[in-house]
Amino acid sequence: MPVLVINCGSSSIKYKLYGLGVENLLGGGIIEGVGEERPKHLHAAGDREFEAELEVGDYRHGVASIVKALTGWGSPPLMGDPTEIVGVGHRVVHGGDRFSESVVIDRSVIEEVESLGALAPLHNPANLAGIRAARELLPGAVGVAVFDTAFFSTLSPHAYRYAVPERWWRDFGVRRYGFHGISHRYLAQRAARLLETPRPNLVSLHLGAGASACAIRDGKAVDTSMGMTPLEGLVMGTRSGDIDPAVVFHLMEAGLPASEIRRGLQREGGLLGLSGISSDFRLVAGRARAGDRAAALAVETFVHRVRRYLGAFLVQVAPCDGVIFSGGIGENSHEVRQLILSGLETLGLVVDPARNRGEGERRISADTSSVGILVIPTDEESLIARDTARLVNHRRS
Repeated sequence: MPVLVINCGSSSIKYKLYGLGVENLLGGGIIEGVGEERPKHLHAAGDREFEAELEVGDYRHGVASIVKALTGWGSPPLMGDPTEIVGVGHRVVHGGDRFSESVVIDRSVIEEVESLGALAPLHNPANLAGIRAARELLPGAVGVAVFDTAFFSTLSPHAYRYAVPERWWRDFGVRRYGFHGISHRYLAQRAARLLETPRPNLVSLHLGAGASACAIRDGKAVDTSMGMTPLEGLVMGTRSGDIDPAVVFHLMEAGLPASEIRRGLQREGGLLGLSGISSDFRLVAGRARAGDRAAALAVETFVHRVRRYLGAFLVQVAPCDGVIFSGGIGENSHEVRQLILSGLETLGLVVDPARNRGEGERRISADTSSVGILVIPTDEESLIARDTARLVNHRRS
């Protein structure tokens, strides 16, 4: 029962193929540069890797190249016939307040996702392009939409409402939606197993080029750092995170056009804006260790913002069972984890230095720590695959 997971980004398509029981990852790959002149397609099947260039760089041709790779690249290829695929799971960034769980895709779902495009202009149109391509090229497979915002449907009004005129919320959808929900949901499920607590109280930190924090009580989200868009919250690779909204008015009155302000906050801010070097945390941290003051400030600001949210969310989930580190930075930088947790022993967070320097999924808290501290590599695709398989089976029963 092969299940294909497709994640269409603003300029890329990531995919993975799972076998029987959705525990067997057969292979996958990525197409980079969608919309550019000659996108590259990297495909992996076991220990074999392949690379090709696409002639046309739209999402339909990208999905067609994926089907070709799955059935024709390698000897033998991953599968013999695309009709073997029973389900295609799609990551959809924005489900608004209309989708609180994963759903089988039909015409009404497509229309709803399309109507939410204004809330996620960089992502929902790309997600829809992938959905339409898969429906055309794999007509026998059941399509499933798994929403990044769905995990936050359990937020209470006092957590998702902004203190703005009610008509802004009613007429324009101005509220907190939250993002990275697929990742935070996966992390919560893994933490429950590792901590042997069915419904744990957690603070989940997804730290990467995009970064977010999530407060989880009894296994359900109660707060998150991202807001109406992924711009709010933590310092990220190029996104500013939290700023005073009046900064926008100040810059407009100074003569900056809205497009330039948007670009500065979304594409030229964050680690890149502070360091003047790069949006890649590894490069910035390396320059900081070499004595670059701007790079050091970028690292310090990143850590400061995470600690601010960590403290606030620990209050919301007290007593806390665990703090989770994930994402490219959270999983791989023992230095950042140490900086974030430094001095928090009185809150029950005690790090074991040796465990912190280890690798893979593990507990890094000391035996004396009253709160478990975990490093969990996130795996959004496996969660999407499980949801897809569950809905396919339900539809068949």
